[in-house]
Amino acid sequence: MHARMARYTFIGDPQELARKAEDSMLPLFEAAPGFKGYSITSSQGEIISFSIWETAEQAEAANAVSRDWVADNVGVGQIELKETRGGEILLSTALGVAAGSVAG
Repeated sequence: MHARMARYTFIGDPQELARKAEDSMLPLFEAAPGFKGYSITSSQGEIISFSIWETAEQAEAANAVSRDWVADNVGVGQIELKETRGGEILLSTALGVAAGSVAG
């Protein structure tokens, strides 16, 4: 399994952003091949989005979906993408991935 992380600076109500994402971003991810999970956190004026995918290619494809959703659903000047990263999940109690179970 692979994770996609995106970090944004955000001006506004993070709870409202999370509600919007749940209503309209999440269904886009759920319709995409390989989707496993999605989380959003907020801390000190930043939003961090995590999504989980079966393959690295699927996680990478989520970047375009996310970019388009942000452009269409978040006000200009409210949010700025700072970085995206992807990687193989090495341990996750929530996903049932044990350390050492992934060939690497």
